[in-house]
Amino acid sequence: MLVKTYGSAIIGVNAVMVTVEVNVGDGVGFYMVGLPDNAVKESAHRISSAFEESGFHIPGKRIIVNLAPADLKKEGTAYDLTIAVGILGAIGEVNPDRFEQYVIMGELGLDGSLRPIKGVLPIAIEARSRKCKGIIVPAENAREAAIVNNLEVYGAHSLKEVIDFFNGQRDIEQTIVDTRAEFANSLSHYEYDFADVKGQESVKRCLEIAAAGGHNAIMIGPPGSGKSMLAKRMPSILPPLTLSESLETTQIHSVAGLMHKEDSLIAVRPFRAPHHTVSDVALVGGGANPRPGEISLAHNGVLFLDELPEFKRTVLEVLRQPMEERRMTISRAKMTIEYPASFMLIAAMNPCPCGYYNHPTIACTCPPGSVKRYLNKVSGPLMDRIDIHIEVTPVPVSQLNKEGKAESSAVIRERVVAARAIQTARFAANPGVHCNAQMGSKLTREYCKLSNECRNIMEMAMNRLGLSARAYDRILRVARTIADLEACPEIQPLHLQEAITYRSLDRDSWGQ
Repeated sequence: MLVKTYGSAIIGVNAVMVTVEVNVGDGVGFYMVGLPDNAVKESAHRISSAFEESGFHIPGKRIIVNLAPADLKKEGTAYDLTIAVGILGAIGEVNPDRFEQYVIMGELGLDGSLRPIKGVLPIAIEARSRKCKGIIVPAENAREAAIVNNLEVYGAHSLKEVIDFFNGQRDIEQTIVDTRAEFANSLSHYEYDFADVKGQESVKRCLEIAAAGGHNAIMIGPPGSGKSMLAKRMPSILPPLTLSESLETTQIHSVAGLMHKEDSLIAVRPFRAPHHTVSDVALVGGGANPRPGEISLAHNGVLFLDELPEFKRTVLEVLRQPMEERRMTISRAKMTIEYPASFMLIAAMNPCPCGYYNHPTIACTCPPGSVKRYLNKVSGPLMDRIDIHIEVTPVPVSQLNKEGKAESSAVIRERVVAARAIQTARFAANPGVHCNAQMGSKLTREYCKLSNECRNIMEMAMNRLGLSARAYDRILRVARTIADLEACPEIQPLHLQEAITYRSLDRDSWGQ
């Protein structure tokens, strides 16, 4: 007897429907075709044990399982339940009449229990797009799948529950999540707040400007000056995620297997901080079985690279394309996968190998020329994509001893949201451009026009401070953001002067 059940394969951050065809006939043997990997092939042993624990037996006949489309590689253990239900339907133990209405996915334990799988959210989205009535997944994945509306979601604990469900002997409770309500309730739950940071007012101002314009930023200062502490608080001042951004971010984390049982939607902008020993593949994604990398997991959020010069040169260079295109394309012989990668880069570094160059009280012990060599570990093309350079100095003890809290993240975020609203209106006719940092040269000339006084200031800065030519457009964009924070339609001399101070690493005198 031939029976069909339905599952899904993950490609990139999307899912593709997979039809599992099971044919039980005369003969002996278990055959699986359709490009299954080793984990899929091993499902035969898990299914056999799960059957015995659930009161069934694999028949002594020839069983052929085909995973269609047959030219698409099938990976992982999520097909266990799909295949098991198909076999039971083919031997008459389960009523197959409703199989076509549901996508069935889950990993089987030897005792017949169901274990969670990766990528449930894109699987649920694909099921809805195929007009399926519902989806059956392990109970731990049910809340994640229930984000998708107009789809019945059933979270099962065991193979026996699924068998009884299709035979009409048991009802599995449908999992229902009010997506909009959960999203609204989780929007402002941040672990870190700028109110806890004492001092560093100038650095906070820089990070506020970076958040308002979507600018990449680098902090340079001695150890213990608070660079990492400040970076961790960046998501708390960024504009709140929209529902569509939240779904997109959740989908990426679902594919990466980072969602937990209690999770439904990711409502807070992600913050990823890979160690400097990270590999190229771990950062950008890919591998033998392609998975999202750190830059995609930071999509719609912040990617923090601490000790920037300590990262391998090849790792840093692969950042250049996604920073410009806001997506990462991974090509393989048989497929091309595209992962979204629209992130804000916040980097931090010491000013020299010993860490105390330009320190107010501790002398630098580095030999001549070592400061420049240390900074040169970060290539010019990468530094060219970082708009704001912030010098961080240690907080005096007098400020650390002060009572009370500083300005909270919520207050700063209100100003950032107001500035972003101005930019949204400005770029309404420019698809793909949402903030000042994304402006190209043409838009920069259009929206960053300078008065004669401002032109003179720029010319003087370029000549006296030894700024590079590549800093010109970056300064204009940052100045435009500073003006937006003050709701000023034109760039004023003070805005331009402040923006110029944020290009310290472009100065020829640095590190001499």
